[in-house]
Formats: sequence, C-alpha cells, structure tokens
Amino acid sequence: MLPFYPWSSDDGFSVVDYHRVDPLCGDWDDIARLGRHARLMFDFVCNHISAQSDWFAAWLAQKAGYEDFFIAVDPDTDLSAVTRPRALPLLTPFTLNDGRVKHLWTTFSEDQIDLNFASPVVLLAMVDVLLHYLREGAQYIRLDAVGFMWKTPGTSCIHLEKTHQLVKLFRAIVDAVAPGTVIITETNVPHKDNIAYLGNGFDEAHMVYQFPLPPLVLHAIHTACARTLCEWAQNLSEKRVGETTWFNFLASHDGIGLNPLRGILPEAEIVALVEALQAEGARVNWKNNPDGSRSPYEINVTYMDALSARADTDAQRLARFLLAHALLLTFPGVPAIYIQSILGSRNDDAGVKRLGYNRAINRQKYTEAEINDALKNEGGLRHATLQQLGKLITLRRQYAAFHPDSAFSARCINDSIMEIIRTPEKGEPVTALFNVSDSVQVIPFNANGLRELLSGVTVNNDSLTLAPWQAMWLSKA
Repeated sequence: MLPFYPWSSDDGFSVVDYHRVDPLCGDWDDIARLGRHARLMFDFVCNHISAQSDWFAAWLAQKAGYEDFFIAVDPDTDLSAVTRPRALPLLTPFTLNDGRVKHLWTTFSEDQIDLNFASPVVLLAMVDVLLHYLREGAQYIRLDAVGFMWKTPGTSCIHLEKTHQLVKLFRAIVDAVAPGTVIITETNVPHKDNIAYLGNGFDEAHMVYQFPLPPLVLHAIHTACARTLCEWAQNLSEKRVGETTWFNFLASHDGIGLNPLRGILPEAEIVALVEALQAEGARVNWKNNPDGSRSPYEINVTYMDALSARADTDAQRLARFLLAHALLLTFPGVPAIYIQSILGSRNDDAGVKRLGYNRAINRQKYTEAEINDALKNEGGLRHATLQQLGKLITLRRQYAAFHPDSAFSARCINDSIMEIIRTPEKGEPVTALFNVSDSVQVIPFNANGLRELLSGVTVNNDSLTLAPWQAMWLSKA
C-alpha cells in the first residue's frame, strides 16, 4: 500500500506522523480488516519526514532531545560529490524559533527533511516506527529511498556502508520479532548497486526492485528489438541467493527510472528514448550531476501511454500493454502491478497542470463511482485492460513454472523474438515467446503436442506464427 499516513506533499511520501492513519484512509482497525484478506506491505518512508511534522516543529523549537534530529550543514561545505536524484538545492534554509538560520539536508524537496540516523535518538525513534508497523500487521516492509539514509560530506552519500548496516539492523529486528516478514528495498540505481542490498542472502533485503526491467521492456517495444533486454536477462542468476528474489514491476507511483539503464544502454539511446516519449506527451524529471550538467532521471508517463503513440488505436495500445505484462509475469521473481496499470489509465495531463508536478501524470485519483462506471464500459480500454490483465494473472497462478524458484533461461530467436523458458523443480516447463515488433513473425519451432496457454489452442506445427506484439506461453497439453 502507498503511504496511508497523514502527509503534506509528494502524494504521501512526506509523512507528517508515522504512527497515524490519514482519516481519509480510515484508521488502524480498517488496516487490520484489510489484513484479514490479504498480506499487507507497509511503506516505511525512512529517509525523511515532513516539514509539517511534530518532530520538525520540535527541532525548530530546539526542544530537548530534538536538537540533532536533522542534518544541519554549513552552506559553504563542499558537497559537489553528493549524488543528486533531483535538480533541486540539496540544502534548504530554515529559521529556528529563536531567529537563527540553519541549512538542512533535503535530498528530495524542501518539505522532505532528511533524518539524522547518526543520532541514537533518531535511530531508536525509527526502530519504534518499524516495530509499530509490525504490530499493526505489516508482512512486507518497503524501505523507501533507503540508499540515501546515511550522509558523510565528501562522499557520494548514497549506498554508504553505514546505510547497509542500517538495513541489516532492520532485518535483524524483523527476524527477531516477526519472523517471515519480508523487507523490500527501493533503490532506483544501476543494477550492481541495487543487488548489493540483498547482502549475503540472509542479512539485508529479501527482495529488491528490478529497476532495469521497466525501461528495458519499453526500449524493446519502442525499437522492435529485444536484443538488449535479452542480453541483460541472460545475466540474471537462475538461482536465488539465500532467502532472496526479485520484485518485478513495470510502473509505479514514480516515473520510469533511467539510472538503471546506465551501463546497459549507451547514453545516446537513453536520450533517444526520452525524446521519443516526450514527443508523445511524456514529462521528464532531471537530476544534477557533479560536473554541473543535467541528465534525465525519470520519464513521467503511464505505462499504457509509454508504449504507444497518440495516434494509435486502443487495440494497438492494449496489444503492446499485454505483451509487456506477459513479459513481466514470466520473469523470475515476484511480479507487482501498479493500480494505474490495472485500471488501464492514460496520462493525466490535467492533473499535472492542476498540481504543478510531473509525477501527477501517473497518480490520478478517482471516485468509486467514476472508476466503477469506466470499468463496466465493455467497449472501453479500461474494461478490456482489467479483463485481459486479470486473465493473464489467473493463468499464471496455475503453473508451477512461474514460481520464483523455478529455473530461468532467456535467448533471442531473432531481433524481434525473445524466448524465456521457466522450469520448475516439479511439473512441466513453460516456454514463453514474445514478438516485440509491429510485424508478423514466422519462426521454426517444434511445437508438436504443446498447448498455447493464453489461447488454449493445442499446436501441432514445426513453425509458429506470432502476430505483432503477441506473447505465447507454451507447455505440454
């Protein structure tokens, strides 16, 4: 669940009070009722807190115990080495109640004040938040923006060793008081840095977001070439390390991150993808680099519109969208599908204009009646998306081959056709084929006696024909 606490900005990620439920969302009893029917993931926004919080008010007043809750830095300090995820000032001036001005570390915005984990008081306060979430029924804990938790001026201030020690502490606490609880780290960074949060397989996160997947799938469909996606996939470990796996996704409340592509795609191809999407209405957020330049950090767009042009038909949009999600559901790990994708949402341009920030394009709010009416419209894109996506998910649950532990292999049959084979310890393997191009593809393939699971048709051919943007799941009939 996205943050359901009182908040002041960033649609929940500037938390005013970690221990309360926003009255608009209900109360802790409502959360408990949800937990009777589903396993709950709570968002632990651990790097920063709202400037409207009681903690910050106490710091402004310099109340005893709150003097070191936040990170005050001399504005003349050389912070050029610090990794910046935003094209915004790193330090924000605040005036204390006694009139003094201090500059505080604000990684993401002036309303999101970074917490000082070097203070034992802060550390214990955040451990208390974690324990509270476990008491309230959280079975999964998402650590938001975790890579930035520890700051040491003169360094990049991301992925520092003490950040990993904090994650290990959270893991040790969870294992001690709520065994079976799963920790997921959100680190929108290149692959090597991301998987470091899996630790030795037993001492840090259980799952990490598979951040390269959304832009690589997008790149494959935009270029009608699966080579880069396939080569990257071949480097994924077949076996889980310890008690870990991937948390796979295509879209989220944030934009489509581009940093994970760096080192996989040349910068020129990343820029070309950004420009192509901008031409079709996507927004772009930028980050500042140490040399003073700027680079695109994320593309703000719904995944439905990311895959399509304005001139496309809904049938074309849906075909590409379902292909992308069939890929998502085939990759090893645990798939997660964002609510706006489930609802078949298009870009909310009006929301961006009204609210004034790019991420609003993929954070549209609906009344219950509004969304129910749209989903019931059998001729509409939302209805078709929900029905077809639901069919994919239901079918996937029936086959052991899609279990996170099942073996995985990938190869490209040609530029446009990617093959993935998932092989369970017990049961039949599933061979998946994906045509990322807009043209019909005929490939030699001994499919005699295999059943195409998505259509239910038994195949008895020595070749297969895949329509534009078609996915196939093949297994023994």
